[in-house]
Amino acid sequence: MVFGSGVPTVGVDELKEGDFLLDVRENDEWHAGHAADALHIPMSEFVARFGEFTEAAPQDGRVNVVCRVGGRSAQVTAYLVQQGVDAVNVAGGMQAWEAAGRPVVDDKGQPGAVV
Repeated sequence: MVFGSGVPTVGVDELKEGDFLLDVRENDEWHAGHAADALHIPMSEFVARFGEFTEAAPQDGRVNVVCRVGGRSAQVTAYLVQQGVDAVNVAGGMQAWEAAGRPVVDDKGQPGAVV
């Protein structure tokens, strides 16, 4: 599946437990609700924090990029693909994640909500 101009995309239903998830939403969105094991680097800080990403990302696995609905994550996915990273955009973002019944936690580990 592709999003927009050739950005590789996957649906939430294609993600398995343990898949690497990069959340590029802003801090207030993250604090309200996120996937428990996701790495959080806001899109607005991504280039400056690229080293943090490369340390955490799997060297031989896919990076699944998520935002609220898929627009910001598509941009980060395109950037990562240009850098040679095996990255895909998660279609529908965290809204689709939550709608699919996937767990969402707040910054205290309690049940959260996507905002």
